[in-house]
Amino acid sequence: MNINTSKELYKKAKNIIPGGVNSPVRAFNSVGGSPLFIRKAEGAYLYDEDGNKYIDLISSWGPMLLGHADPDVLKAVTETAKNSTSFGAPTRLEIEIADLITDTIKGIDKIRMVNSGTEACMSAIRIARGYTGRDKIIKFKGCYHGHGDSFLIEAGSGALTMGHPSSPGVTPGTARDTLIAEFNDLDEVEKLLKANKNKVAAIILEPIAGNMGCIPPEKGFLEGLRSLCDDHDTVLIFDEVMTGFRVAFGGAQEIYGITADMVTYGKIIGAGLPVGAYAGKKEIMDFVAPTGPVYQAGTLSGNPLAMAAGYTLLKKLHDNLSLYDELEVKSKTLEQGLKKVLDDHYISNYTNRVGSMIGIFYSNHKVTGFKGANTTNKELFRKIFHHMLERGVYLPPSPFEAFFLSNALKIQDISLIISAFEDSISSICTKN
Repeated sequence: MNINTSKELYKKAKNIIPGGVNSPVRAFNSVGGSPLFIRKAEGAYLYDEDGNKYIDLISSWGPMLLGHADPDVLKAVTETAKNSTSFGAPTRLEIEIADLITDTIKGIDKIRMVNSGTEACMSAIRIARGYTGRDKIIKFKGCYHGHGDSFLIEAGSGALTMGHPSSPGVTPGTARDTLIAEFNDLDEVEKLLKANKNKVAAIILEPIAGNMGCIPPEKGFLEGLRSLCDDHDTVLIFDEVMTGFRVAFGGAQEIYGITADMVTYGKIIGAGLPVGAYAGKKEIMDFVAPTGPVYQAGTLSGNPLAMAAGYTLLKKLHDNLSLYDELEVKSKTLEQGLKKVLDDHYISNYTNRVGSMIGIFYSNHKVTGFKGANTTNKELFRKIFHHMLERGVYLPPSPFEAFFLSNALKIQDISLIISAFEDSISSICTKN
């Protein structure tokens, strides 16, 4: 496989862009080698600058549920762009997509559009703090909510200690207001709330973790968080940037029957264009300016291209919910096929899947949180990644990222992926 053009572009990019990329995971640091520069994508396939074709298992990190370059989405964007790409003023499109979301997602009375999932999560905790008059938040180790200062915090030495900055530029003061718990550990959350009585504004989490592989909530975990938040007058925030409209139309809230006080979205509500949103109950959302005292603004918020693309995609999903059933069959087939290959070669593995999100851990531990996820065999993953790439399958370039499948995948694509995986594992085992 010739990737010389990608190598040349990466060499040039490193001179003018930090690390040669505009988001760190793209640099292939976890797997080594030179990242691919993508020229185009269509359906379930990516094409790099050298013309190589790959089956895509990232789906732009989630939003391409129907595949790349969906004709209806492209048409909506093209027609909208004829009227200009931005106005900095309200549009009918903003109302239409807000109507669709608030009418169909339980617990959401109002929604505010922003420009990214990071911005949505940053805004949500600011609103929660303003609404409750409290400063602290609880987040979970391994859950990612963007690069906001409050989220770039590592755990302290124990359950009752505060976090500390995990990135230069994050102040100790910010870290003091962020408390860290282990995902799926309800007792730890309860201890934090009791030790910080009447000080915790919000608990924020990915209800299905997707940034340490795919890790679902254990039975009773989300229910327990809901109960604890009610008892402590704390705002429960579900970060559904990855899971919203993907694992089900109503996201994780629909699957698990738990209603959060606030929900954040991104990616999919713009069908891949830059967008995010935070939403929630009327009494909380009315604290947002200009109605309330908590300030948040954005010139490009509700951009007409993103609104047109997002509305078109969400309407297609809403009007044809059987798509989720089709994707469930494909995702289950892939999960079982990959697991069988690993089992047949006696390779320790633990697999999680929720809908079209899959996480494979090369470990003999049950994975319910970051500690378990970190036991995965990173060197084995690195080898598998490159073997699969050579065979035309593009996996997430990190052992801590979930697979995202699109319904554009055909059954024969699934078979090709499993066959490539078998070849890759066989080759690795032979060399070892």
